[in-house]
Amino acid sequence: MPDGQEVVEKQAKSEIIAPGYTFGTVTDQISAVVLTKKTPLFWVACFGVGFSLLLVFLWAVALLLAKGVGIWGIRTPVMWGFAITNFVWWIGIGHAGTLISAILLLLNQSWRNSINRFAEAMTLFAVACAGMFPLLHLGRPWLFYWLFPYPNSMGVQPQFRSPLVWDVFAVSTYATVSAMFWYVGLMPDMATLRDRAKNRVARVLYGMGAMGWRGSAKHWSIYETASLLLAGLATPLVLSVHTVVSFDFTIAILPGWHSTFFPPYFVAGAIYSGFAMVLALAIPLRSVYGLQGLITDRHLENAAKIMLATGLIVSYAYIMETFLAWYSGDIFEEAAFWHRMTGPYASTYWALISCNIILPQALWIKRIRTNPVTLFIWSIIVLIGMWLERYVIIVSSLAQDYLPSSWGYFHATRWDWATFAGTVGLFMFLFFIFIRLLPMISIFEVRTLLPQARVKGA
Repeated sequence: MPDGQEVVEKQAKSEIIAPGYTFGTVTDQISAVVLTKKTPLFWVACFGVGFSLLLVFLWAVALLLAKGVGIWGIRTPVMWGFAITNFVWWIGIGHAGTLISAILLLLNQSWRNSINRFAEAMTLFAVACAGMFPLLHLGRPWLFYWLFPYPNSMGVQPQFRSPLVWDVFAVSTYATVSAMFWYVGLMPDMATLRDRAKNRVARVLYGMGAMGWRGSAKHWSIYETASLLLAGLATPLVLSVHTVVSFDFTIAILPGWHSTFFPPYFVAGAIYSGFAMVLALAIPLRSVYGLQGLITDRHLENAAKIMLATGLIVSYAYIMETFLAWYSGDIFEEAAFWHRMTGPYASTYWALISCNIILPQALWIKRIRTNPVTLFIWSIIVLIGMWLERYVIIVSSLAQDYLPSSWGYFHATRWDWATFAGTVGLFMFLFFIFIRLLPMISIFEVRTLLPQARVKGA
């Protein structure tokens, strides 16, 4: 029989919010992260790394605009390299924020309240990073507006049969709805910061952001209606955006790409990598800022369970992809997969199998799912594995098509790596500005989880 102390500790770990919190302490702890004048060394170091990598990105982009995409490793026949790989990877990372915000809200999953705010911000910044690559890959990025059906005297319109044009509309819609959802949820908390800020400039800026929020019954009624409508709009986007991204490959008559199950396969992979990024961000943040009582072990375990479930779907897709290549009897399809497993990209292929299928099976063990250190390591492994997956799908399929005379090999240049590292810096730069200026956890939504909020009339 466990003693009383063990029972209390076990119950505390299963709680959405640790016991002992009140309305005041929740507001104080979350708002203090923003309103305090003391900035942790962790924030300074991460922001410095992000800013340094952002400068590398600006340097790489300046050289790209000056010399063209020839500075990248793309050559015939591999004309899609790091750019599209990174585009798909960043879009996938953003999916967890929308799923946490919209789908879990509609399903009334209250454990989302502590992680939805920074997950939504993660979505916006990941989409911003993803949008860089198609624009830069155009070769003439200053003509990006040709992708939109704008009125013009020449009568030139986008080719709507091209999935790249579909990407523009899908991703721009996704970014717009996500930004609206994120901002509407911020308004009550910005009003809280407005009322607590001691600096006049901060009060004015937060007041402008709060848009006159006073917390009246009418305001809350409008807010709840708007949240449900935006959640309803965002939910199909979780499925549609990465489905449209997968169409970039499925409509191409190319071995390794032309497959009907790419849409659900890509969606599952997006949620898989997205929740890995949520854990990679939440675990160090809750440790540095002392938020273990608000982002509890239950949040980490639930996110790990979703990551495990989507990882199993991705594993099934890998197996079926290989099986169908054999079962179809298509010699070119068989050759493409045999090339992945034994050719020049074999080490990358087996690395992604290890990162995405074999190693994540450790998440079946509860001790690993609830241990922040091991869970952080596993989330980084999954992020690496999902990047390798996109790389193998894109590069290995293009490198060996139907004609042996056109086969080639992709060599990433330092500017490929610099551009990718630069977008990581852009993400870090934007994210750490966000957590310094705005509450990373939703104050009012966390307060609804407290026992006092469930008392009638509270």
